[in-house]
Amino acid sequence: MTYVRPYRRVFYFLIFLTIATAALGTLRPFLIQKMVDVSIDQGDMVGVNRMFIWLIGLLVAHTIVSYLQTYYGGWLGQYIVRDIRVDLYKHILDLRLKFFDRTPIGVLVTRNISDVETLSDVFSEGLAAMIGDILQLVFIIGFMFYIDWRLTLVSLSVIPPLLFSTYVFKEKVKKSFQEVRTAVASLNSFVQEHLTGMSVVQIFNNEDRELQKFEKINQEHTRANIKSVLYYSVYYPVAEVLGAVGIGLLVWYAAQGQIEGTITKGALIAFILYNGLFFRPIRQIADRFNTLQLGLVSTERLLKLLDSKELIADNGTYAPPTLRGDVRFDHVWFAYNEENYVLKDINFEVQAGQTIAFVGATGAGKTSIINLLSRFYDINKGTISIDGHDLQEYDLKALRQQIGVVLQDVFLFAGSIADNITLGNKDITEEQIWEAAELVGARRFIERLPGGLHYQVMERGATLSVGQRQLISFVRAMVYQPRIIILDEATSSVDSETEELIQAAIDKLMEGRTSLVIAHRLSTIQKADRIIVLDRGEIQESGTHEELLRRGGFYAQLYQMQYVNE
Repeated sequence: MTYVRPYRRVFYFLIFLTIATAALGTLRPFLIQKMVDVSIDQGDMVGVNRMFIWLIGLLVAHTIVSYLQTYYGGWLGQYIVRDIRVDLYKHILDLRLKFFDRTPIGVLVTRNISDVETLSDVFSEGLAAMIGDILQLVFIIGFMFYIDWRLTLVSLSVIPPLLFSTYVFKEKVKKSFQEVRTAVASLNSFVQEHLTGMSVVQIFNNEDRELQKFEKINQEHTRANIKSVLYYSVYYPVAEVLGAVGIGLLVWYAAQGQIEGTITKGALIAFILYNGLFFRPIRQIADRFNTLQLGLVSTERLLKLLDSKELIADNGTYAPPTLRGDVRFDHVWFAYNEENYVLKDINFEVQAGQTIAFVGATGAGKTSIINLLSRFYDINKGTISIDGHDLQEYDLKALRQQIGVVLQDVFLFAGSIADNITLGNKDITEEQIWEAAELVGARRFIERLPGGLHYQVMERGATLSVGQRQLISFVRAMVYQPRIIILDEATSSVDSETEELIQAAIDKLMEGRTSLVIAHRLSTIQKADRIIVLDRGEIQESGTHEELLRRGGFYAQLYQMQYVNE
């Protein structure tokens, strides 16, 4: 209802329309009763014509009001869903990477699309329509008691078993819908993950096994839906039978009244019409309630996501226009799961303009260090500072604008090359892009593509080679002119010729900037001002390339192994 507040005028108008629709929909049997008992019985054709005109006017008014109710109910639902989806996506953007490490992408897709769309049905078809059905029942019962209280009690005699069956139906369907939503999330997660990794599936001839897994998950989805279909198939015949029994009792009792002269023909006709009107909203309420049940399940999931506290703490206010680039790690401890530390008592300092390199076996903690510097994760103990200010003091956006990152696994979005380089930043001109591309050595291959910078890249850059994607990531880092450069295995995915081409560009990129480099190829970091050797989250050695070789320790062994392999 918080999201309704900006549209409260439309909401109040919708309430009025709902009341008007309920009232107009229940007037017809009452007018017909008056027509029969007053005009027809007395042979008053003028009265019959007058009442007929009233009925036509009532139908026209009811049609117009019903149209407005349906339109504004849908309008309100769509705008509320728009606002919820924006807030939800904004919340997802602010979540820590730790959250994404353990949450399947398909689940988040389900939350942001399917679950939010369900709420649209709640506002457009569920809530307002259900209130209208309840009001219609109230008006029907009021008119029935006004016409004849005895016939009303006879008509209502089947209500207790109908309410009981509706309650049982509601509880069963709620449970089945929860299972359906869970199965949908599992399907989305499975399909998204395996479509992304389709090359792995096909390379290892794993199509049959993956199909079996999919069939198993799909079977769970089918089973959950069939269960809800079963409950519907039981409930509706029961409701129809009870409605028929109600009409049968009514006619039987009214027939005696007709014979005795205590019940008029108009009253009998009106009650038969009211009975039809009465059971229809009750059945519809069951449908609306199921929509609400789906909405409640979706709302519960959405609120759980929106209430997630795993947000990146962005309480810092320090936002300097530029940085010098002094970086210091002081007794830093870090664990992804708050139990097993991947970094243990890390201490080092980088002066502005220096280049520091990290080497070590896979899992030594190299990538974790650069993740911490970019505040993708927060440390458990210790202090990380830039230019003498704790990382927590910086405004997060201002901090990341000063840090350029080139990763080993380059991610490109579907769109033009220019969009992938600027990431939608309108302040970066095409001239700046071409200058950066020239520096990196990417200009030649970009010019050869159809459309140049406007060449449309497929999802994840599927139409470009690994080396080309890597070059684009270098251009992306260049155009933002960061003060701190992070290179994570930046040349590991390119061939020797391309590596030589961009190595000079890397030197220019790092010139005058603080640089943190992670590399498996030790030949690329020999010029670093200092090399830090990591093993199992701890610093084992530190020094220049020559110093570490003379020391004959861990680094010397790594260098010797790589030299022998080459």
